[in-house]
Amino acid sequence: MSAKVIDGKAFAARLRDRIAEYARDFEGKAGRKAGLAVILVGEDPASEVYVRSKARATLEAGMASFEFKLPAETSESELLARVKDLNASPAADGILVQLPLPSHMDERKVIATIDPDKDVDGFHVVNAGRLCIGLHGFVPCTPLGCLMLLKDQLGDLSGLEAVVLGRSNIVGRPMAQLLVDADCTVTIAHSRTRNLPDVVRRGDIVVAAVGKPQMVRGSWIKPGATVLDVGINRVEGEDGKTRLVGDVAYDEASKVAGAITPVPGGVGPMTIAVLLRNTIVSAYRRERLELAKDAL
Repeated sequence: MSAKVIDGKAFAARLRDRIAEYARDFEGKAGRKAGLAVILVGEDPASEVYVRSKARATLEAGMASFEFKLPAETSESELLARVKDLNASPAADGILVQLPLPSHMDERKVIATIDPDKDVDGFHVVNAGRLCIGLHGFVPCTPLGCLMLLKDQLGDLSGLEAVVLGRSNIVGRPMAQLLVDADCTVTIAHSRTRNLPDVVRRGDIVVAAVGKPQMVRGSWIKPGATVLDVGINRVEGEDGKTRLVGDVAYDEASKVAGAITPVPGGVGPMTIAVLLRNTIVSAYRRERLELAKDAL
């Protein structure tokens, strides 16, 4: 068996095209562009790359991008004041504080200061609570992107057994909740799970988000399962050059799975696309404009 490759890059491109259409519609009705504000504190190289990518994608979608780059020595109170200003800004529909923050700042306190209705990252405790009890709110971008890929690949997920590896608040926990809401039977596995390969092997769906290069072996995968690899790990090859690999041993798993995401080009492109999706949804809600339930 050779697994079907799930092309997250192509799916994300189609989603961004739809978002751009809604962004034009929004501008025509509201008389302004939907806006995303991103705050970066310090000079972490990876964070700088992410922020540039987000700003570029926002502009390409026809939305306004507001970037705030603050020095690493910025005080927590100064950052909180900036967030509060953006909460009150009519131009900012979404607010994102790029993580990680410098060690002298409390990430939870900063996230808690963001208006939940502008929290397009979906990290605020109010949005986490909304997800848990089935209310509308913003869902973290990576798990929501995974759900979109799964529904595109499998259609109705009802009755399928899903295994989520990882229990972070950013991916694992919200991913599990989304799958429960899709009527899957869900197991969250982690570093303390006993007989982990046997647990993973039960999954018709496997979502790997553990941050360990190629941890999930092909022998762990149920024949025909759909595998989403959230991991992005840089490893050094025998030639001394580095390359990106996921949390799944792709060459092994692709011989067993029914469908699988590659790394790169699988789940990764969905994250920014869903961030844009959340921003345009926020814009429509804030201006009390109608947006079809399943539009995006």
